[in-house]
Amino acid sequence: MKLSKVLAALTCALLVFGLLGCGATNKLQSLTLNVTQINGAPLTTGQSIVLQPGIGSTIQLQATGNYSNGKSVDLTTKVTFNAYVDPDANVDAFGNTLLPPCKTGTCPNPTQPPPYTTGTVEYSPTGLITGVEPADCTFVDTAPLNPTTGQPQTPSWMYVGDYAVTATYLGLTSQPIYIPIATSGGNTSYGGQENNPDGFCDSGTYSGS
Repeated sequence: MKLSKVLAALTCALLVFGLLGCGATNKLQSLTLNVTQINGAPLTTGQSIVLQPGIGSTIQLQATGNYSNGKSVDLTTKVTFNAYVDPDANVDAFGNTLLPPCKTGTCPNPTQPPPYTTGTVEYSPTGLITGVEPADCTFVDTAPLNPTTGQPQTPSWMYVGDYAVTATYLGLTSQPIYIPIATSGGNTSYGGQENNPDGFCDSGTYSGS
């Protein structure tokens, strides 16, 4: 038997033992995007919606590739991250259209006076999301005033705007992670009533728009 045939047979055997099979392919089938840390603290439960709670706050994303052989591989350093304003929830608590997010190195200098044309959310090539200037709030208090006293009741927070982040690799795009914003004070009123006199912007339990 020629040496070339022996080498080919050995190569095929190695592929079989590697669970790929001779002539088979190990194909990337999908990408999954997860949040692994918030402000440096590990996050153990998967979330598709995560709050940006302040200027300088950070959210670390991880992109996982899911392959046809059943294996999952961390592709965070290989994917391209993209952030954008959610087209279905694109305003802040004051009714202003959210600014486009900015890539690291292109965000506005916070020492410069407004108006800003980008900002609020910064995204890096490594999947780090940071709250930046200009600060904003995308939560509103939808609880009506007490019909008897006319005073605010227990708040019922809802976000009306958010940013979305996806990862792309080899023509595949992950599901989005949605990021509502609470980096500034909120609107004191909603629906024509002064139900948030202290101008809070929720940073706890919330519901989708």
